[in-house]
Amino acid sequence: MDTYLTFGLVILFILLAIALSGTYLLRRMTRRTSSLRSLLELADRLEADLKSCRTRLQQAHAVMSLNPDLPAASEQEAAHAVDAGLRALLQQRIWIRDRAPTATQAELDHATQAMEQTRQRLLPLLQALGQAQSELDSAMREHIRQDSSS
Repeated sequence: MDTYLTFGLVILFILLAIALSGTYLLRRMTRRTSSLRSLLELADRLEADLKSCRTRLQQAHAVMSLNPDLPAASEQEAAHAVDAGLRALLQQRIWIRDRAPTATQAELDHATQAMEQTRQRLLPLLQALGQAQSELDSAMREHIRQDSSS
């Protein structure tokens, strides 16, 4: 009878160990899936931000090219910066495609953190660009108003 009790306790401990390791593996897989999803969503948002920046820069250049009195902006330099950002993002997407499935959780966390930091640095620039665009539009309207009243 004592042997059955010992055997039953051993089985119970084995089942408990299996359940705990299953829970651990499930949490790990859930965290990994969440990290991958977050990384892909950040890449999409960063790409949208960069494309928005490119569009705003093109709009600003179009407005400034209408008025030769306004200082010429280095549109080419800004376009190169945006293109470089998009190329870097493409490299990150290639890393995600090729390496993320086998990357460690620490590597996924690092990639996510780096992309989030890049996006956080870009957001104030986008806001400043939007403000500059608004001011440029106002200046152009004022300039046109002055020309038409002369």
